[in-house]
Amino acid sequence: MHQFTIAELTQGLRRKDFSSTELTQHYLDRIARLDKTYNSYITVTPELALAQAAAADKRLATGNAPTLCGIPIAHKDIFCTTGVRTSCASKMLDNFIAPYNATIVENYLAAGVVMLGKTNMDEFAMGSSNETSYYGPVKNPWATDCVPGGSSGGSAAAVAAHLAPGATASDTGGSIRQPAALCGLTGIKPTYGRVSRWGMIAFASSLDQAGTLTRTAEDAALMMNDLASFDPKDSTCVERDVPDYTADLNNPLHGLKIGIPKEYFGEGLNPQTAAHVEAAIKVYEKLGASIHSISLPHTHLAVPAYYVIAPAECSANLSRFDGVRYGYRCDNPKDLADLYKRSRAEGFGDEVKRRILVGSYALSAGYYDAYYSKAQKVRRLIKQDFVDAFTQVDVILGPTSPSPAFAFGSKTKDPVAMYLEDIYTIATNLAGLPGLSIPCGLVDNKPVGLQLIGDYFAEAQLLNVAHQFQQATDFHQQTAPAIE
Repeated sequence: MHQFTIAELTQGLRRKDFSSTELTQHYLDRIARLDKTYNSYITVTPELALAQAAAADKRLATGNAPTLCGIPIAHKDIFCTTGVRTSCASKMLDNFIAPYNATIVENYLAAGVVMLGKTNMDEFAMGSSNETSYYGPVKNPWATDCVPGGSSGGSAAAVAAHLAPGATASDTGGSIRQPAALCGLTGIKPTYGRVSRWGMIAFASSLDQAGTLTRTAEDAALMMNDLASFDPKDSTCVERDVPDYTADLNNPLHGLKIGIPKEYFGEGLNPQTAAHVEAAIKVYEKLGASIHSISLPHTHLAVPAYYVIAPAECSANLSRFDGVRYGYRCDNPKDLADLYKRSRAEGFGDEVKRRILVGSYALSAGYYDAYYSKAQKVRRLIKQDFVDAFTQVDVILGPTSPSPAFAFGSKTKDPVAMYLEDIYTIATNLAGLPGLSIPCGLVDNKPVGLQLIGDYFAEAQLLNVAHQFQQATDFHQQTAPAIE
């Protein structure tokens, strides 16, 4: 059963080839047997999953169940789940039991989706390699000596190892698309405001967005149908109708204008990765799309602007974790100041503390205009680059990450080298646009990702463009050699 996509599983449930209880037990057995290798889950919820599966079987028996009813998935441990630990992969929240569900968790629960458990991640979603988790690093199923990407590396590894058919994830600077690329999956980050962030533990509020990791674009469309919604509890959520994201998947691409930004093919891009992306461009030409060279002239400023804005927002968001109101508290504090200082020093990991310090500095008196205010002006220029580009083309195409999965420890001592792993994905978050990554080849037997960027709220078109590529190629069907 774990070889099937979500679309195939929905059909199998309705044909009564298997029940949701049998399907869920199958995945729970695989997790118990295989996840010691990958460390993709922080918390597994077998009793809850089987209870939800039994309820789904009753709904399926009526013949009128929602499409995803009975499908088991995993949730990234950044989304609050009632009665289940939500740790954000941090010692600070190791004992936090959420009293409510995030809106996207509630949406999937209403659709009859089964929760297998909570997946590992970089601490507070800060990282590009999933090496900063309090619960240990996640291993890439394609090469267990390499990282799966971050921060949604646990969700990516769980889907790539067939320990879940799909998973939720979050993307602040590329945290869905980069692990999708490194693990050979389809990962979508919707337009900022398309999906509720209520109940998602905030890293950088103006950049964070929930999305999904699946094996195909068709599965991503199915999951998007229940992921997207207007939520009055989230003031940044946009009130507009949710389309059927599966409706346009089979539209032909004749007449589609694809833009290739020259800035995405310069220094730092692995030559073999570039070759696979260029081969993918030729596939799109055969499918009827026209290719246009475009320029995004402020691309080189995206990483420095991001690493001022995101830490600034994280320094504010994480100020609530002080040992009093939430989370870890140090032993035997001498006074209140000692309680604050030691609780935060002992509760946060090094990367989180580094970003809090950078953000606090950028927001401090005397430096606000020099750093934070200037970074926001650069952000506006980056957004305008995309606005201008979408007057010429329908979709922008490029690599997702500069290279395939890299070895553990190879970049942990050089934060700048690690930050550059997101060089092609960060600008999309700064502009609030939707982005998607699909597999387009292998380098040294490790997957390479192709990134597609759409105009605001053009998720259906992105999924159509990705699905057509997957109908013409078989990269999405390839699995890691060791997967049983």
